[in-house]
Amino acid sequence: MSPGPLMIIGGAEDKLRGRAILREFVAASGGADARIVVVPTASALGPEVVEVYDALFRREGAGEVLAVRPETRADAQDPELVRVLDSATGIFMTGGNQLKLSAIISGTPLGDAVVAAHERGAVVAGTSAGASIQSSHMVAFGGPGATPKQRMTQVAAGLGLLPSTVIDQHFDQRNRYGRLLMIVSQSPQLLGIGVDEDTAAVVEHVTEADGSEHEILSVLGRGAVTIFDPANIVTNAYEASRSAPLLASNVVLHVLPEGSSFDLATRRLVPPRPAVESSVAAELAAAGRDLRQQARDIAADDASPQSLRRRLARNRRTPDPLAASEDGVTS
Repeated sequence: MSPGPLMIIGGAEDKLRGRAILREFVAASGGADARIVVVPTASALGPEVVEVYDALFRREGAGEVLAVRPETRADAQDPELVRVLDSATGIFMTGGNQLKLSAIISGTPLGDAVVAAHERGAVVAGTSAGASIQSSHMVAFGGPGATPKQRMTQVAAGLGLLPSTVIDQHFDQRNRYGRLLMIVSQSPQLLGIGVDEDTAAVVEHVTEADGSEHEILSVLGRGAVTIFDPANIVTNAYEASRSAPLLASNVVLHVLPEGSSFDLATRRLVPPRPAVESSVAAELAAAGRDLRQQARDIAADDASPQSLRRRLARNRRTPDPLAASEDGVTS
């Protein structure tokens, strides 16, 4: 069974108007058959945060919404809480304090249950803190700024749902370019992913015809997903002094708005498929059939070009000026 989709939401997702991201999550979780588990551990709010998402998910057609809220690592080892995740079709981790979320669930049976749910095909989504924890390495905290500086931020362990990555959120709105660049400068094996507010990076596993496996990241929402690929970086991060600006040269930058797709395996943009309106597609298909029939008729030597043009014009239900003039009628 293929792993389920990941929905990495940069925070402040639309809850009032279109709700495109939340609607997509509910649909991917099964719609009326969905069994969604909300994990609000990162949030400083009380039961109201669960009530908000319960109402939103049910409004989008979710069949069942439950909550699992461990507040200590001991809670995260409770078999009863773990059992709730075992039958989830969708898991949604709220925003808040990502270091708290990591400290409580990473490396526990409940954290393992989230990973297992993803591996058996459930959708795992998270907003803000719930986005950051999906990567193997997680931004724990740090200040804003466009320039990467030594010791600008701290890193903690994430759940590893998306290996060899580090995810940051509220990316453009809180000017977090520098701290993500700092992390990939210090750890060039990681792919840096920054997600704007009201934007989701949706990661799906795709098996190609040749059997190769790919993780394709697509973008949904009103912002963008920024990717730093430091595979060939030139940096002085290993010797820079405390709080000094870092050298970060030859980092490949990708800024992906809605509709873009990116192959995380090859680290390349997936070329967009040309959009063809349904009416145009139908016309092209009909024209293709007509051309194939003409080729057969000509090969059989049982029709003249003039009669073929007249038949093509009749099939399209539009006048053919060339055929009409050849019949002695002017247009």
